[in-house]
Amino acid sequence: MFSKDIGIDLGTANVLIYIKGQGIVLDEPSVVALDSDTKRVVAVGKDARDMLGRTPGRVQAIRPMKDGVIADFEVTDIMLNQFIKKVNGRNFFSRPRILICCPSNITQVEKNAIKEAAERTGARKVFLEEEPKVAAVGAGLDISKPSGNMVIDIGGGTTDIAILSLGGIVTSASLKVAGNVFDNDIIKYIKDKYKLLVGERTAEEIKIKIGTVFPENLNEKMEVKGRDLVTGLPHSITICSAEVEEALRESMYQIITQAKAVLEETPPELSSDIIDKGIVLTGGGAMVNGLDKLLAHELKVPVFLADSPLTCVVEGTGVLLENVHLIDNK
Repeated sequence: MFSKDIGIDLGTANVLIYIKGQGIVLDEPSVVALDSDTKRVVAVGKDARDMLGRTPGRVQAIRPMKDGVIADFEVTDIMLNQFIKKVNGRNFFSRPRILICCPSNITQVEKNAIKEAAERTGARKVFLEEEPKVAAVGAGLDISKPSGNMVIDIGGGTTDIAILSLGGIVTSASLKVAGNVFDNDIIKYIKDKYKLLVGERTAEEIKIKIGTVFPENLNEKMEVKGRDLVTGLPHSITICSAEVEEALRESMYQIITQAKAVLEETPPELSSDIIDKGIVLTGGGAMVNGLDKLLAHELKVPVFLADSPLTCVVEGTGVLLENVHLIDNK
């Protein structure tokens, strides 16, 4: 069987796989459930995520990716192999070419770890590309011309900020403040203010349903259930959008500060292009209500949310696999 090119967005929160000629064939959470006694795989992806915080003692639900890089090499291998087998059934690809995305500004050691994990799945050749570049391509930006484009890609583990021109990154920054940190901010806020302990999934639900980062942009309420830290008993409270804005404020300003720093390092000619074109937001974390308005207000530049922020990176791998000459083949 002839080999097919595969694009993988190996994210902290989700793994997405694109197969050339077929489009996006997999979108699953980056979670693996293992039996800690036998090391046997119990579940991968959505099934494993449903087990987070709900497993019996010997079953561990593990997130092998942390802050955009591999935290557990062995479990990442298992996860990638399971996902690639899942999208191709029993007929394993005859040594495909794989394009895999990684955050900008990660170390060579971390790049090698990602590359080795992909090679172990039986790849003929592995390309690595930086996420903001691939996200820009997936968002429909033409980065091949000598003109500036700015992308802020907010994933689960990292926020990548980059200015692109002539097919490459001119200036960039990567910070470990993104979707997972937003969830933890909400957990901490509820714990400190209400003495109520809630889990990651509840925090994510709050962020999605009533979360906002721009004051007066949203005014919703939600009942939240958890464990009372004083009595130890189940308890529920009502939380509103303004409180979520307060919980996320510090993290948002870290992203704003880093975006300003990248803009300050940008050559003036490219800066003028960005004023004309604006900044494109990609990634699941970019979907927090009001983020585009907050960034536009603080950076004094138009800000637009990509049409499909969650899939921009993996769609970008598809475009690059069709145009392999655009891949930075180092």
